[in-house]
Amino acid sequence: MAKEKIVLAYSGGLDTTVIIPWLKENYDYDVIACCIDVGQGKETEGLEERAVRSGASKCYIIDVTEEFITDYIYPTMKAGAIYETTYMLGTSMARPLIAKVLVDVAKKEGAVAICHGCTGKGNDQVRFELTIKALAPDLKIVAAWRDDKWDMQSREDELAYCEARNIECPIKKGDSYSRDRNIWHISHEGLELEDPGQAPNYEKMLKLGVRPQDAPDEGTLISLDFEKGIPVALNGEKMDPVALLTALNKLGGENGIGIVDILENRVVGMKSRGVYETPGGTILYKAHEQLEHMCLDKQTYAYKTQLAVKYAELVYSGEWFTPLHEALDAFVDSTQETVTGTVKLVLYKGNIIPAGTTSPYSLYSESIASFTTGELYNHKDASGFINLFGLSMKIRGMKGLTKI
Repeated sequence: MAKEKIVLAYSGGLDTTVIIPWLKENYDYDVIACCIDVGQGKETEGLEERAVRSGASKCYIIDVTEEFITDYIYPTMKAGAIYETTYMLGTSMARPLIAKVLVDVAKKEGAVAICHGCTGKGNDQVRFELTIKALAPDLKIVAAWRDDKWDMQSREDELAYCEARNIECPIKKGDSYSRDRNIWHISHEGLELEDPGQAPNYEKMLKLGVRPQDAPDEGTLISLDFEKGIPVALNGEKMDPVALLTALNKLGGENGIGIVDILENRVVGMKSRGVYETPGGTILYKAHEQLEHMCLDKQTYAYKTQLAVKYAELVYSGEWFTPLHEALDAFVDSTQETVTGTVKLVLYKGNIIPAGTTSPYSLYSESIASFTTGELYNHKDASGFINLFGLSMKIRGMKGLTKI
Protein backbone atom coordinates (compact mmCIF):
# COMPACT_ATOMS: atom_id res chain seq x y z
CA MET A 1 0.00 0.00 0.00
CA ALA A 2 1.38 3.40 -1.04
CA LYS A 3 2.25 5.86 1.68
CA GLU A 4 0.23 9.02 2.09
CA LYS A 5 1.89 12.05 0.58
CA ILE A 6 2.67 15.31 2.31
CA VAL A 7 3.94 18.49 0.62
CA LEU A 8 6.60 20.35 2.58
CA ALA A 9 7.22 24.07 2.13
CA TYR A 10 10.95 23.63 1.58
CA SER A 11 13.45 26.48 1.67
CA GLY A 12 16.60 24.48 2.18
CA GLY A 13 17.10 26.24 5.50
CA LEU A 14 17.78 24.54 8.80
CA ASP A 15 14.17 24.03 9.87
CA THR A 16 12.93 22.42 6.66
CA THR A 17 16.11 20.37 6.28
CA VAL A 18 15.38 18.80 9.67
CA ILE A 19 11.68 18.35 8.98
CA ILE A 20 12.14 15.95 6.03
CA PRO A 21 13.66 13.10 8.09
CA TRP A 22 11.48 14.06 11.08
CA LEU A 23 8.30 13.54 9.03
CA LYS A 24 9.53 10.18 7.77
CA GLU A 25 10.56 9.01 11.25
CA ASN A 26 7.42 10.15 13.04
CA TYR A 27 4.61 9.87 10.47
CA ASP A 28 5.98 7.63 7.70
CA TYR A 29 4.83 10.10 5.05
CA ASP A 30 6.08 10.19 1.48
CA VAL A 31 7.63 13.68 1.68
CA ILE A 32 7.47 15.89 -1.41
CA ALA A 33 9.60 18.98 -0.97
CA CYS A 34 8.45 22.12 -2.73
CA CYS A 35 10.61 25.23 -3.02
CA ILE A 36 8.78 28.28 -4.32
CA ASP A 37 11.20 30.69 -6.00
CA VAL A 38 10.10 34.26 -5.35
CA GLY A 39 13.45 35.70 -6.32
CA GLN A 40 15.74 34.42 -3.58
CA GLY A 41 18.57 34.10 -6.08
CA LYS A 42 21.29 31.52 -5.61
CA GLU A 43 19.53 30.08 -2.54
CA THR A 44 17.65 27.67 -4.83
CA GLU A 45 20.83 26.21 -6.33
CA GLY A 46 21.34 22.56 -5.44
CA LEU A 47 18.13 22.37 -3.39
CA GLU A 48 16.63 19.48 -5.34
CA GLU A 49 19.64 17.24 -4.69
CA ARG A 50 19.86 18.34 -1.04
CA ALA A 51 16.17 17.62 -0.42
CA VAL A 52 16.45 14.13 -1.90
CA ARG A 53 19.60 13.42 0.13
CA SER A 54 17.65 14.45 3.24
CA GLY A 55 14.93 11.90 2.44
CA ALA A 56 12.39 13.59 0.16
CA SER A 57 10.99 11.44 -2.65
CA LYS A 58 11.08 14.42 -5.01
CA CYS A 59 11.55 18.16 -4.96
CA TYR A 60 9.73 20.80 -6.97
CA ILE A 61 11.42 24.14 -7.61
CA ILE A 62 8.82 26.50 -9.04
CA ASP A 63 9.73 30.02 -10.19
CA VAL A 64 6.91 32.50 -9.59
CA THR A 65 9.07 35.62 -9.29
CA GLU A 66 7.24 37.66 -11.92
CA GLU A 67 3.84 36.67 -10.53
CA PHE A 68 5.06 37.73 -7.10
CA ILE A 69 5.90 41.19 -8.43
CA THR A 70 2.82 41.77 -10.59
CA ASP A 71 0.11 40.17 -8.43
CA TYR A 72 1.40 40.79 -4.90
CA ILE A 73 4.08 43.49 -4.78
CA TYR A 74 2.48 45.94 -7.21
CA PRO A 75 -0.99 45.88 -5.57
CA THR A 76 0.60 46.46 -2.15
CA MET A 77 2.80 49.26 -3.49
CA LYS A 78 -0.13 50.94 -5.26
CA ALA A 79 -1.98 50.88 -1.94
CA GLY A 80 1.01 52.55 -0.26
CA ALA A 81 0.83 49.88 2.44
CA ILE A 82 3.63 49.94 5.02
CA TYR A 83 3.25 48.10 8.33
CA GLU A 84 3.73 50.24 11.44
CA THR A 85 5.18 53.08 9.31
CA THR A 86 8.40 51.19 8.57
CA TYR A 87 8.10 47.56 7.39
CA MET A 88 7.55 47.20 3.64
CA LEU A 89 5.99 43.75 3.96
CA GLY A 90 8.59 41.77 2.01
CA THR A 91 8.02 38.44 3.76
CA SER A 92 4.31 39.06 4.32
CA MET A 93 3.50 39.56 0.62
CA ALA A 94 5.28 36.37 -0.44
CA ARG A 95 3.57 33.96 1.95
CA PRO A 96 0.08 33.83 0.39
CA LEU A 97 1.60 33.16 -3.05
CA ILE A 98 3.88 30.43 -1.68
CA ALA A 99 0.94 28.80 0.11
CA LYS A 100 -1.18 29.01 -3.04
CA VAL A 101 1.47 27.14 -5.04
CA LEU A 102 1.83 24.54 -2.26
CA VAL A 103 -1.90 23.90 -2.54
CA ASP A 104 -1.58 23.50 -6.32
CA VAL A 105 1.23 20.94 -5.89
CA ALA A 106 -0.69 19.08 -3.18
CA LYS A 107 -3.69 18.73 -5.48
CA LYS A 108 -1.50 17.62 -8.37
CA GLU A 109 0.24 14.98 -6.25
CA GLY A 110 -2.87 13.80 -4.44
CA ALA A 111 -1.31 14.73 -1.09
CA VAL A 112 -3.36 14.65 2.09
CA ALA A 113 -1.43 17.33 3.95
CA ILE A 114 0.88 20.34 3.77
CA CYS A 115 3.70 20.88 6.25
CA HIS A 116 5.56 24.06 7.10
CA GLY A 117 8.52 24.80 9.35
CA CYS A 118 7.26 27.99 10.96
CA THR A 119 7.73 28.31 14.70
CA GLY A 120 4.83 28.73 17.07
CA LYS A 121 6.02 32.24 17.86
CA GLY A 122 6.07 33.64 14.34
CA ASN A 123 3.81 35.35 11.84
CA ASP A 124 4.37 32.95 8.96
CA GLN A 125 2.43 30.09 10.55
CA VAL A 126 -0.63 32.35 10.46
CA ARG A 127 -0.04 33.49 6.88
CA PHE A 128 0.49 29.98 5.50
CA GLU A 129 -2.37 28.36 7.35
CA LEU A 130 -4.96 31.08 6.63
CA THR A 131 -4.20 30.78 2.92
CA ILE A 132 -4.40 26.98 2.96
CA LYS A 133 -7.71 27.12 4.84
CA ALA A 134 -9.10 29.59 2.28
CA LEU A 135 -7.96 27.68 -0.82
CA ALA A 136 -8.03 24.01 0.30
CA PRO A 137 -9.95 23.57 3.55
CA ASP A 138 -9.87 19.78 3.14
CA LEU A 139 -6.08 19.51 3.43
CA LYS A 140 -4.44 18.68 6.75
CA ILE A 141 -1.81 21.07 8.06
CA VAL A 142 1.25 19.78 9.91
CA ALA A 143 3.06 22.48 11.85
CA ALA A 144 6.21 20.70 13.01
CA TRP A 145 7.23 23.18 15.69
CA ARG A 146 3.78 22.89 17.31
CA ASP A 147 3.60 19.09 17.03
CA ASP A 148 3.69 16.93 20.18
CA LYS A 149 6.36 14.74 18.58
CA TRP A 150 8.71 17.66 17.95
CA ASP A 151 11.22 17.74 20.82
CA MET A 152 13.71 20.30 19.48
CA GLN A 153 13.63 23.65 21.23
CA SER A 154 16.39 25.63 19.52
CA ARG A 155 18.50 25.94 16.41
CA GLU A 156 21.29 24.22 18.33
CA ASP A 157 19.02 21.20 18.83
CA GLU A 158 18.33 21.12 15.11
CA LEU A 159 22.03 21.29 14.26
CA ALA A 160 22.66 18.35 16.61
CA TYR A 161 19.78 16.42 14.97
CA CYS A 162 21.38 16.86 11.55
CA GLU A 163 24.84 15.93 12.78
CA ALA A 164 23.53 12.72 14.37
CA ARG A 165 22.08 11.66 11.01
CA ASN A 166 24.93 12.90 8.81
CA ILE A 167 22.63 15.37 7.11
CA GLU A 168 24.25 18.39 5.47
CA CYS A 169 23.48 21.57 7.42
CA PRO A 170 22.76 24.79 5.52
CA ILE A 171 24.19 26.94 8.35
CA LYS A 172 27.04 26.71 10.82
CA LYS A 173 27.16 27.42 14.53
CA GLY A 174 27.68 31.11 15.31
CA ASP A 175 26.25 32.26 11.97
CA SER A 176 22.61 31.70 12.70
CA TYR A 177 20.82 34.87 11.70
CA SER A 178 17.33 33.85 10.67
CA ARG A 179 16.92 35.29 7.18
CA ASP A 180 14.20 35.46 4.58
CA ARG A 181 15.06 36.63 1.08
CA ASN A 182 13.12 37.31 -2.08
CA ILE A 183 13.35 39.77 -4.96
CA TRP A 184 11.77 42.51 -2.82
CA HIS A 185 13.89 42.31 0.32
CA ILE A 186 15.93 40.34 2.83
CA SER A 187 15.14 40.19 6.54
CA HIS A 188 17.50 39.46 9.41
CA GLU A 189 16.55 38.25 12.90
CA GLY A 190 18.42 36.67 15.81
CA LEU A 191 21.89 37.02 17.36
CA GLU A 192 22.55 40.58 18.60
CA LEU A 193 19.16 41.76 17.29
CA GLU A 194 17.46 39.91 20.15
CA ASP A 195 18.77 42.67 22.44
CA PRO A 196 16.95 45.90 21.48
CA GLY A 197 19.63 47.88 23.28
CA GLN A 198 22.37 46.63 20.98
CA ALA A 199 23.19 48.15 17.59
CA PRO A 200 22.96 45.85 14.57
CA ASN A 201 26.24 44.53 13.24
CA TYR A 202 25.62 45.93 9.77
CA GLU A 203 29.13 45.20 8.49
CA LYS A 204 28.51 41.49 9.05
CA MET A 205 24.80 41.40 8.32
CA LEU A 206 24.04 43.31 5.12
CA LYS A 207 23.54 41.29 1.94
CA LEU A 208 21.88 43.59 -0.61
CA GLY A 209 23.81 46.79 -0.10
CA VAL A 210 26.13 48.94 1.98
CA ARG A 211 25.71 51.20 4.98
CA PRO A 212 24.78 54.78 3.99
CA GLN A 213 28.14 56.05 5.28
CA ASP A 214 29.90 53.61 2.94
CA ALA A 215 27.93 54.68 -0.14
CA PRO A 216 29.49 56.86 -2.89
CA ASP A 217 30.07 60.56 -2.20
CA GLU A 218 28.25 61.47 -5.43
CA GLY A 219 24.50 61.07 -5.85
CA THR A 220 22.93 58.85 -8.53
CA LEU A 221 20.18 60.43 -10.66
CA ILE A 222 17.48 58.06 -11.93
CA SER A 223 14.09 58.36 -13.59
CA LEU A 224 11.12 56.00 -13.32
CA ASP A 225 8.14 55.87 -15.67
CA PHE A 226 4.74 54.69 -14.38
CA GLU A 227 1.54 53.71 -16.16
CA LYS A 228 -1.58 53.53 -14.00
CA GLY A 229 0.55 53.14 -10.87
CA ILE A 230 2.79 50.41 -12.33
CA PRO A 231 6.51 51.04 -12.99
CA VAL A 232 7.36 50.29 -16.62
CA ALA A 233 10.72 51.93 -17.37
CA LEU A 234 13.97 52.88 -15.66
CA ASN A 235 16.01 55.76 -17.06
CA GLY A 236 13.84 55.72 -20.18
CA GLU A 237 14.36 52.01 -20.87
CA LYS A 238 11.32 49.73 -20.86
CA MET A 239 11.90 46.69 -18.67
CA ASP A 240 9.97 43.64 -17.56
CA PRO A 241 9.06 43.57 -13.83
CA VAL A 242 11.90 41.25 -12.78
CA ALA A 243 14.60 43.16 -14.68
CA LEU A 244 13.37 46.52 -13.41
CA LEU A 245 13.26 45.52 -9.75
CA THR A 246 16.62 43.77 -10.04
CA ALA A 247 18.18 46.93 -11.46
CA LEU A 248 16.64 49.08 -8.73
CA ASN A 249 17.92 46.72 -6.05
CA LYS A 250 21.43 47.15 -7.41
CA LEU A 251 21.18 50.95 -7.57
CA GLY A 252 19.55 51.18 -4.16
CA GLY A 253 22.00 48.79 -2.53
CA GLU A 254 25.01 50.67 -3.87
CA ASN A 255 23.65 53.89 -2.37
CA GLY A 256 22.70 52.51 1.05
CA ILE A 257 18.95 52.80 0.40
CA GLY A 258 16.23 50.92 2.28
CA ILE A 259 17.87 49.66 5.50
CA VAL A 260 15.54 49.71 8.51
CA ASP A 261 15.73 48.43 12.08
CA ILE A 262 12.26 47.89 13.53
CA LEU A 263 10.71 46.54 16.71
CA GLU A 264 7.38 45.32 15.37
CA ASN A 265 4.20 43.83 16.79
CA ARG A 266 3.73 40.27 15.59
CA VAL A 267 0.31 38.78 14.85
CA VAL A 268 0.65 36.43 17.83
CA GLY A 269 1.01 39.31 20.29
CA MET A 270 4.71 39.64 21.02
CA LYS A 271 7.18 42.24 19.83
CA SER A 272 10.13 41.17 17.70
CA ARG A 273 13.07 42.98 16.22
CA GLY A 274 14.28 42.70 12.67
CA VAL A 275 16.54 44.46 10.21
CA TYR A 276 15.16 44.69 6.69
CA GLU A 277 16.92 45.59 3.46
CA THR A 278 14.51 46.76 0.76
CA PRO A 279 16.60 48.86 -1.64
CA GLY A 280 14.58 48.74 -4.87
CA GLY A 281 11.24 48.64 -3.11
CA THR A 282 12.00 51.77 -1.10
CA ILE A 283 12.79 53.62 -4.32
CA LEU A 284 9.56 52.43 -5.96
CA TYR A 285 7.42 53.51 -3.00
CA LYS A 286 9.00 56.97 -2.96
CA ALA A 287 8.60 57.45 -6.72
CA HIS A 288 5.00 56.24 -6.66
CA GLU A 289 4.23 58.55 -3.75
CA GLN A 290 5.66 61.55 -5.62
CA LEU A 291 3.47 60.80 -8.63
CA GLU A 292 0.35 60.40 -6.49
CA HIS A 293 0.97 63.80 -4.91
CA MET A 294 0.72 65.24 -8.41
CA CYS A 295 -2.15 63.17 -9.82
CA LEU A 296 -4.61 62.53 -6.97
CA ASP A 297 -7.05 65.07 -5.58
CA LYS A 298 -6.94 66.02 -1.91
CA GLN A 299 -9.86 63.90 -0.65
CA THR A 300 -8.90 60.76 -2.58
CA TYR A 301 -5.29 60.97 -1.42
CA ALA A 302 -6.33 61.57 2.20
CA TYR A 303 -8.71 58.61 2.25
CA LYS A 304 -6.19 56.38 0.49
CA THR A 305 -3.59 57.04 3.20
CA GLN A 306 -6.09 55.80 5.80
CA LEU A 307 -6.87 52.72 3.73
CA ALA A 308 -3.15 51.96 3.43
CA VAL A 309 -2.92 51.28 7.16
CA LYS A 310 -5.68 48.65 7.02
CA TYR A 311 -4.27 47.18 3.83
CA ALA A 312 -0.89 46.72 5.51
CA GLU A 313 -2.52 45.04 8.51
CA LEU A 314 -4.32 42.56 6.24
CA VAL A 315 -1.15 41.67 4.36
CA TYR A 316 0.92 41.39 7.53
CA SER A 317 -1.67 39.12 9.16
CA GLY A 318 -2.00 36.78 6.19
CA GLU A 319 -5.51 37.91 5.25
CA TRP A 320 -4.80 38.16 1.52
CA PHE A 321 -7.59 35.91 0.29
CA THR A 322 -10.40 37.79 2.02
CA PRO A 323 -13.36 39.85 0.78
CA LEU A 324 -12.04 43.00 2.44
CA HIS A 325 -8.67 42.72 0.71
CA GLU A 326 -10.43 42.20 -2.61
CA ALA A 327 -12.59 45.28 -2.01
CA LEU A 328 -9.63 47.44 -1.01
CA ASP A 329 -7.80 46.37 -4.17
CA ALA A 330 -10.76 47.49 -6.26
CA PHE A 331 -10.70 50.93 -4.61
CA VAL A 332 -6.94 51.29 -5.04
CA ASP A 333 -7.08 50.31 -8.71
CA SER A 334 -9.71 52.98 -9.33
CA THR A 335 -7.40 55.62 -7.86
CA GLN A 336 -4.51 54.59 -10.13
CA GLU A 337 -6.17 55.39 -13.46
CA THR A 338 -4.34 58.71 -13.67
CA VAL A 339 -1.14 57.79 -11.81
CA THR A 340 0.95 57.94 -14.97
CA GLY A 341 4.11 59.91 -15.53
CA THR A 342 7.83 60.22 -14.90
CA VAL A 343 9.59 60.72 -11.57
CA LYS A 344 13.23 61.73 -11.20
CA LEU A 345 15.11 60.95 -7.98
CA VAL A 346 18.62 61.32 -6.63
CA LEU A 347 19.94 58.43 -4.54
CA TYR A 348 22.51 59.62 -2.02
CA LYS A 349 23.86 57.89 1.09
CA GLY A 350 20.60 56.29 2.20
CA ASN A 351 18.47 59.23 1.07
CA ILE A 352 16.02 59.50 -1.82
CA ILE A 353 15.79 63.10 -3.00
CA PRO A 354 12.99 64.17 -5.40
CA ALA A 355 14.36 65.78 -8.56
CA GLY A 356 11.22 66.54 -10.57
CA THR A 357 7.92 64.91 -11.55
CA THR A 358 5.83 65.19 -14.73
CA SER A 359 2.48 63.69 -15.71
CA PRO A 360 -0.12 64.22 -18.44
CA TYR A 361 -2.70 63.99 -15.63
CA SER A 362 -1.05 66.50 -13.31
CA LEU A 363 -3.47 68.46 -11.14
CA TYR A 364 -0.86 71.15 -10.57
CA SER A 365 -1.46 74.44 -12.39
CA GLU A 366 1.38 76.94 -12.45
CA SER A 367 -0.98 79.77 -13.33
CA ILE A 368 -3.04 79.09 -10.20
CA ALA A 369 -0.24 78.17 -7.79
CA SER A 370 2.14 81.01 -8.68
CA PHE A 371 2.12 84.33 -6.82
CA THR A 372 1.09 86.08 -10.03
CA THR A 373 -2.67 86.68 -10.29
CA GLY A 374 -4.13 84.69 -13.17
CA GLU A 375 -7.49 84.28 -14.87
CA LEU A 376 -8.59 81.26 -12.76
CA TYR A 377 -7.89 82.71 -9.34
CA ASN A 378 -8.78 86.04 -7.74
CA HIS A 379 -7.05 86.75 -4.42
CA LYS A 380 -10.16 88.56 -3.17
CA ASP A 381 -12.20 85.34 -3.41
CA ALA A 382 -10.30 84.05 -0.38
CA SER A 383 -12.06 86.53 1.91
CA GLY A 384 -15.47 84.96 1.50
CA PHE A 385 -14.02 81.47 1.76
CA ILE A 386 -12.27 82.27 5.03
CA ASN A 387 -15.40 83.87 6.46
CA LEU A 388 -17.47 80.76 5.75
CA PHE A 389 -14.74 78.27 6.64
CA GLY A 390 -14.16 79.94 9.98
CA LEU A 391 -17.78 80.76 10.83
CA SER A 392 -18.18 78.11 13.52
CA MET A 393 -14.90 79.16 15.16
CA LYS A 394 -16.00 82.80 15.14
CA ILE A 395 -19.34 81.96 16.81
CA ARG A 396 -17.56 79.97 19.53
CA GLY A 397 -15.26 82.93 20.06
CA MET A 398 -18.18 85.32 20.34
CA LYS A 399 -19.65 83.13 23.07
CA GLY A 400 -16.34 82.92 24.94
CA LEU A 401 -16.02 79.18 24.39
CA THR A 402 -12.55 79.14 22.80
CA LYS A 403 -10.03 77.52 25.15
CA ILE A 404 -6.59 79.10 25.42
